[in-house]
Amino acid sequence: MDYGPGDAIDVSGLRRALVIQLRHHGDVLVTSPVFTVLKNRAPALEIDALVYAETREMLDLHPAIAQVHVVRRDWKDSGTVARLVAEWRLLSMLRSRGYELVIHLSEHPRGAWLARSLGARYAVAPDFARKPPLWKKSFTHLVPLPPHARRHRVEINLDALRRIGIQPGEDERKLVLVPGEDAERSVEGLLAGQGLAPGRFVHFHPGSRWQFKCWPSERAAALIEALAQRGERVALTAAPDERELDLIAQIRKRTRAEVADFSGKLTLKQLAALSARAKLFIGVDSAPMHIAAAMQTPVVALFGPSGELEWGPWRVPHRIVASGEHPCRPCGNDGCGGGKVSECLTRLPVEAATAAVDSLLAR
Repeated sequence: MDYGPGDAIDVSGLRRALVIQLRHHGDVLVTSPVFTVLKNRAPALEIDALVYAETREMLDLHPAIAQVHVVRRDWKDSGTVARLVAEWRLLSMLRSRGYELVIHLSEHPRGAWLARSLGARYAVAPDFARKPPLWKKSFTHLVPLPPHARRHRVEINLDALRRIGIQPGEDERKLVLVPGEDAERSVEGLLAGQGLAPGRFVHFHPGSRWQFKCWPSERAAALIEALAQRGERVALTAAPDERELDLIAQIRKRTRAEVADFSGKLTLKQLAALSARAKLFIGVDSAPMHIAAAMQTPVVALFGPSGELEWGPWRVPHRIVASGEHPCRPCGNDGCGGGKVSECLTRLPVEAATAAVDSLLAR
C-alpha cells in the first residue's frame, strides 16, 4: 500500500513499536526525545530500541523504553557460523515482539531489511535521495530531507514522528539519560575521595574518539591554568581509549594546577552522574557534551568542522566557542584535507574559551 504525506497513524491503537538507531553514542542520545513523545501519545504502547551494544547505556533506564536490543559490532569477527547464530537469535527475538510500527532513524541498511523482515504494519525512515529503490519500498512512510536545511539533529529525528501525524510539544523535546542508583552512589564516593562537592567543580572532557575534534593539549592545559587562577577545581575525564588517555597525559605534563583525574575510570552512566554534579561542563563536540546537556549542566562547547546548529548543546544554558576566521566551517571533514587536524579548532584561542566560561558562570 502506498502512503502519502497526509497519511497519519493512530498510534494509540498499537501494541509495540521498535525505534532503530545504529550509530554512535551522541547520535543515540539525541534520539531520546523520540521515545518520550511517542510514549506520551500512546501510554499503552511498548516501545523498544535497537542500538549498537556499546551505546545501550545512552537509552537503558529511559522511562519510555520497554526493552533495549543490541547489535554487536564484533559479530563480524566471530566467524560465519557464530555470526549467523547471533543474527538469527536477534531476529527471532525481534519477531517475537510483534512490532506494528518500526521507526528507523539512520541510513543503515539493516533498518530497511528489518522493516521488511519483521512484518510491521507501518515503517518510517528518512527519504535518502541516493538510496536504491528497495529502500523506498521497505517503508510505508518516508521522511523528506530538505537538501540545505540546518536544523538540530533532535528535530530531524522528531521529523519521523511528524511524518506520521505526531507533533512534539515544546516540553517533550529534552534529552533523557538516567544514570541509575549504582552510578549515582559510586560517583558520590569518587568525588568525596577527591574533596569535590556537588556544584563546586568544573567538568572538562577535552578529547574525542575522533582526532579531528580534539583541542591541542597545550591549549587545554592553559585553560586549566586559567581556571585554577579563578579558584576553580577541575575534574578531568576521558574515555578508556589509548589516544584520549595520551591526550590527558600530555595535558597533565603541561600544567601544575591540581586536577581530579577520572580519565578512563568511568562508565557512561558514571560520566553522566559526574556531569550532573558539576557547575559547568567544557568539551568538544562529542558524546560527553551531549551527556552534560542531558543532565542540564551548563555547557561550553568547542566546535571545529562539525556544525553547532545541528549538533550543539540541546536545551541547556551554553556558549559555543567557534572560529569566525574560517569561512569553510562547518565542513564536516575528517580534518583539513582529511589530515585528522582541524585548524578551525586547533587555533581556537584559550582566551575565547575562558571568556565563554566567565560569561556562562556570570549569567
